[in-house]
Amino acid sequence: MAIDLAKLNPPQRAAVAHGGGPLLVLAGAGSGKTRVITFRIVRLIEQGIPPEAICAVTFTNKAAEEMRERVAFLLGDKKTANRLVMGTFHSLGLRVLREERKALGFPAGFTIYDASDQLGALRECLRGIHEGDRRFDVKAVLTRISLAKNAFITPDAYEPNEADDYDAITAQVYGKYQETLRAAAAFDFDDLIVEPVRLFREVAEVGEKWRARFRYVLVDEYQDTNKAQLHMIEELVREHGNLTVVGDDDQSIYSWRGADPTNILRFDEMFPGATVVKLEQNYRSSKTILDAANAVIANNKLRHGKTLWSEKGTGKPILHAVARDTEQEAQWVARELLALHESGKRWDAMAVMYRSNIQAKLLEEQFREHGVPYVMYGGQQFFERKEVKDVIAYLRVAVNPKDELALRRIINYPARGIGATTVERLVARAHARHASLWDVLVASRPDLADDDLRPATRTAIADLVAVLARTRNAIEDGHSIVGATKDLIDDIKLYDDLRDASPSLSAAQRRIDNVTGLIGSLERHEQKSRGVKDLAEYLRQLSLQSDGDDDKDTKDKVIMTTLHGAKGLEFPICFIVGMEEELLPHARTLNPQVTDVMDPDHATDVSEERRLCYVGITRAQEQLYLTRACQRVSRGRPMVRTPSRFLLEIPDDLLDVKDLAEEALQEVPREDVKSFFAKFSFDE
Repeated sequence: MAIDLAKLNPPQRAAVAHGGGPLLVLAGAGSGKTRVITFRIVRLIEQGIPPEAICAVTFTNKAAEEMRERVAFLLGDKKTANRLVMGTFHSLGLRVLREERKALGFPAGFTIYDASDQLGALRECLRGIHEGDRRFDVKAVLTRISLAKNAFITPDAYEPNEADDYDAITAQVYGKYQETLRAAAAFDFDDLIVEPVRLFREVAEVGEKWRARFRYVLVDEYQDTNKAQLHMIEELVREHGNLTVVGDDDQSIYSWRGADPTNILRFDEMFPGATVVKLEQNYRSSKTILDAANAVIANNKLRHGKTLWSEKGTGKPILHAVARDTEQEAQWVARELLALHESGKRWDAMAVMYRSNIQAKLLEEQFREHGVPYVMYGGQQFFERKEVKDVIAYLRVAVNPKDELALRRIINYPARGIGATTVERLVARAHARHASLWDVLVASRPDLADDDLRPATRTAIADLVAVLARTRNAIEDGHSIVGATKDLIDDIKLYDDLRDASPSLSAAQRRIDNVTGLIGSLERHEQKSRGVKDLAEYLRQLSLQSDGDDDKDTKDKVIMTTLHGAKGLEFPICFIVGMEEELLPHARTLNPQVTDVMDPDHATDVSEERRLCYVGITRAQEQLYLTRACQRVSRGRPMVRTPSRFLLEIPDDLLDVKDLAEEALQEVPREDVKSFFAKFSFDE
């Protein structure tokens, strides 16, 4: 039975029914973009396009799985939906590299370095390299390497700005970093995009094969793509041009991690003959909330013109609460949450958003004091916990003995008498012999010893080699991955070490539970596949986990999140705290010192900060609270605060102002503040 396009509004229907060639769907917040993508995929299948010839790209694994489930529901056929190629850019790149690894000279068990692995590898490259007593910020150096890779600049072609110390040190270590990756048979995140593009361009048969495979390419959240991802898309659709992208330039808030909003702003220039469809009907928020969002975002100059509208009714006014100081602001938010809950609102129907994580501390204190249950988005992910990463490191070495980073992590954990000095000697020996660290460990067994290592050290090395060899052999012989992992944990007495190293029994049990949680994940994987190659794939997929993939227990708890972390979410009731200059927009935007460090607190311009405010406002479905303080403590001193320019861009008739200060501080009248900002030309 064909899908019923009558369920769609006219612009949605136009996008779904589009024939061939490039299509840009400008999807305003809450306008049903996922529905458009899934309906379009189903329509293509109904028109006879094989599912495996359709490639849909998202930015999180979770979004990809939700999209696949929707397609399966619309088709009434899960098997057909499972044949679709659907996932993140990085998972697509991994798919290419897995198939084309021989062209790159990589083994089947190659490793993907996640963010912490990349930093660890770079730290090793930087060891001993510094000017005078200066130590370099590893993240800042890695950012420059990442930017160079995404610009397809090789280590040999990297031209540093001689006046920039970080550029100079990057030029020194970039090549060494790449050599470290290759020696470990590893790729980093940037390689997952850059290397497939290089293959498409340099190996004609590879490019032709992948272009022929995908007849239709669809990209979600297109405003978040970077230049390298754009090049990947261009290579895939170069022959047929059947590209559908869905996105909203007004929600482009990730330039600090490489996203380039010009990809969506200049789409019709990059893909001539493109059709543009605007989705402006919002199904999420009240008219009042949308009017506020429209008023704010209209002040950005470079954007596709869109005006969100809704049939949901006017709704409640936006409550603008003005507190005496930050403590009163946090206290009032906690009490208002309690009052809302007592009136019948569920805790998980409410979210509190802020520009920077540093604002969360006072809120947390007040929430605990008032008994408000909460969960924080953006905390440590499960697979980043130390005990979980330790077990994963053992498995990585069992699959890929060349993975020196993982091997060095576990060589003396749990402690087995192989100290740091011994490890450095072994590493130096490996480099001198042009061998891997694993080769040196195998050659250091007591029966092969030709060195000056102590007998106890050689025995400890032999025990480690034996444990890893048993694990690898068990998996290669077709034994249970879970069973082999449990045996490994027993062999190294991991649970005993966790009990001994933890400050309390409850803390020890939490860490043990985390390890058993990893075993549970392996069990689910093992139900689908077996063997060391499958374990290698499982480990690679773990490295591709993103923030949006981490399921959190949010059941009946208030959600606390940064504005960046709130993108893609929606809640009946939203609070945005700290509506002040130097918080939103961030001080780094107003007085930029560092612009290329991949951290949201290193913002790029005021226009992106305005988009961030717009994202926050459009998360609210029914009720929106905007709060600010008249003063905040900065470096131990109370400082008078200025209302955010974005707050002043909201029409007065949409705001219900509540003065919380018992003794109100003398404030600049609203009109005078507007006049103050009018003196400046924010050419955004």
